[in-house]
Amino acid sequence: MRIVKPIGLSIELILIVALATLMLCVTAGSGQAAIQQISPTAPPIPTAGRLAQPKSSRQVGVPAAATRAAIPKDNPQTPEKIALGQKLFFDGRLSADGSVACSTCHDPARAFTDRRPASIGIKGRAGQRNAPTILNALYNKTQFWDGRAKSLEEQAALPIVNSVEMGQPSLQATVDQIAGIAEYQEAFKRAFGTSPNGGDLLRAIACYERTQLAFDSSFDHFIAGDPGAIDPSAKRGWELFNTRARCNKCHALTEEKRDPTNFTDNDFHNIGIGIIRHNVVELARQAEQRVASGDSLAVDSAAIQTDFSVLGRFLITKKQSDIASFKTPNLRNVLVTGPYFHDGSQETLWDVMDHYNKGAGLHNPWLDEDIQPLALSEQDIDDVVAFLASLTSADYKEQGLRELTRQRALSRTERPQRDTARAFGPKPDRPKPPAP
Repeated sequence: MRIVKPIGLSIELILIVALATLMLCVTAGSGQAAIQQISPTAPPIPTAGRLAQPKSSRQVGVPAAATRAAIPKDNPQTPEKIALGQKLFFDGRLSADGSVACSTCHDPARAFTDRRPASIGIKGRAGQRNAPTILNALYNKTQFWDGRAKSLEEQAALPIVNSVEMGQPSLQATVDQIAGIAEYQEAFKRAFGTSPNGGDLLRAIACYERTQLAFDSSFDHFIAGDPGAIDPSAKRGWELFNTRARCNKCHALTEEKRDPTNFTDNDFHNIGIGIIRHNVVELARQAEQRVASGDSLAVDSAAIQTDFSVLGRFLITKKQSDIASFKTPNLRNVLVTGPYFHDGSQETLWDVMDHYNKGAGLHNPWLDEDIQPLALSEQDIDDVVAFLASLTSADYKEQGLRELTRQRALSRTERPQRDTARAFGPKPDRPKPPAP
């Protein structure tokens, strides 16, 4: 459903109308847990096959200096820690009931995602956020969609103790479950010289995750000097990406210099996703009172288990300008890591492009200033998608071809985000945020 601003209405009245019309999950004035979606069971734990193995740092396109800089001095990579981390990553015994592992949401066969709009944890409990890939996560300046963890070590801890994800009452409870296993006793001794403990468990998982480099794509070979590595459509898409499509506003380190590496500004933006489904003004007021920004467990719980999730970066900073802002994702392997955005609300890359093409969210007072109608033609959109598809790494090339065929066929029959009139219309005035 689309809300169009009637002439003469104030932003406050628009928000009230939007709330009355579209509030399906939130009881007025509540900040309580959203209605849980329950599946019969969590999906089976994936096995550690070929795609789970540590990746070579000699792939075409790997940024050597950035890769070295991404390894923390207090947790250097060693074969023993990596092997232990890989074992832990696929072990359901880290969860409260043995049904969920890290790989449940980050399946190597699915480019280290689960291909669901929102992930499913123990007892079939669904959270509020889409699982981002861990491919190239070592380069992230912060982790999670809202940046609530500063390192992969911090990130590894939170799903373990989230009641919707792995469900342990504490990290120590996980350690207790594996501490008596001879195989783990020996592995921790080899890797760290100690018996199993929480800190080293997190360090091992982070070491394994830092081995998941995903480059060697067609685009990398093009940048390395092979003009035939990508087709003319992808070449046009690369030009559009950095010009009229305005993708470089968020997916480049600077707007002036093209970024052929990670395609992210490491910042947070409100791009107009999902905001009208919630009374964000009231939710922000409640979050200020109930969720302490410095309490990582409280923020994690709010982000995954409650309607406060829609507030994004605001949960951490409590700045009004951060309301509904989420991290710019790395675009590598984007073709095979859908569905898209923090809530998994868009099925195809064509849907994503339609969202941006129409300047979606124009009645959203916190919308990023760079979101505006783009006037991209259907050929333009196809070209940008072709460029994005060229970012698929060699390991997922065949999967990417199948997914591109699927998405293209779907885009020819279902385009729920398309609004050509808005895409080619003038840039409208922006409403001002309500007074604090």
